Amino acid sequence: MTDAQDGLRPATGHAALLIIDIVNDMSFEGAEGMAADAVKAAQTVARLRAQADALGVPVVYVNDNYGLWHSERSKIVDHCRRRSEIARRLAELAAPRDGDYFVIKPQVSGFYATNLSVLLPKLGVQRLVLTGIAADICVLFTAADAHMRDYDLWAPADAVASGCAEHKDWALQIMAKSMAAEIRPTTELALQAWVEAKP
Repeated sequence: MTDAQDGLRPATGHAALLIIDIVNDMSFEGAEGMAADAVKAAQTVARLRAQADALGVPVVYVNDNYGLWHSERSKIVDHCRRRSEIARRLAELAAPRDGDYFVIKPQVSGFYATNLSVLLPKLGVQRLVLTGIAADICVLFTAADAHMRDYDLWAPADAVASGCAEHKDWALQIMAKSMAAEIRPTTELALQAWVEAKP
C-alpha cells in the first residue's frame, strides 16, 4: 500500500510534533506541584499545534493508557477530563483532534511496544519536536529512543513540564548534551524556522 492509499501525507520539513502525555489524569505523586508548569506547557503546545497545522507538520499524540487497556482515544480523554480540575484544563487546552495521530504507549518511552517507529517513517519524518509531561521521565525516555533512531530533536523548554524546575533543567541538559537536541524555548526559536532549517 502506498502512503497516498494509507491516507498519509508527507511531513513538511520531514518534521513531526510529538505531544507526550499532555492528556493526563494527573493522578501521581507530585502532580499538584507540576500543575502550573503543565498548564503553561499545554498552552505552548496548543500554539505549536496551530503552527504545525499551518505548516503541514503532522501532530502525533503519544499517550499513556492509564490502565484502560481496552480503550481508545476518546475514552482516555474522557477519563482524564473527569479526574481533576487540572486534568480537565490540560484536555481543554490541547486534547487531540480528529485529524491528529494518537499512539497509546504502555511504558514511559513513546517508542516502546508502540507503532510510532512504523508511523514516523511512513510520514517521512526525520525530525521531532518533543513536548509534554514529564520532561524528566516520558519526554526524556522518548528523546533517548528517538536519538538512538537518528532523529533530529527539538525539546522546547517552554513546551515541557516537570514536578520541579531542577528536574526539568536537568532533563533538558541531558537531551542537549547527550542527544544533540535543540532546547531553546519557542520564544527564541519559531517552529517554522526549525522546520525549514537544514538538519
